[in-house]
Amino acid sequence: MPWVNDYVRADGTKVRGYSRWAPGARSEMAKFALFGLLVLGFGGGTAATSSGSGSGELPKPKSTAVYPITFPGQDAKPAPRPSSTVSYPIPWDRGQ
Repeated sequence: MPWVNDYVRADGTKVRGYSRWAPGARSEMAKFALFGLLVLGFGGGTAATSSGSGSGELPKPKSTAVYPITFPGQDAKPAPRPSSTVSYPIPWDRGQ
């Protein structure tokens, strides 16, 4: 806020120094204050106090994994390796 020093008006009236809002600052401050009140009103509480559980503590997540992890068919024998269906060298008919 700017400070206005003591001065004397044209009609001789003495005016003490005072601070004044900058142009548009009041409306900006009002918007800021309204926003702050909305944040406090809607998001100010924590989940523990608004849940109504009474204990004030949040529940802790429980693990659902079963160790060791196994997959279906993991114990089955591996598939046999594919075998070649041709014998090398391949005899080419050269047309002679």
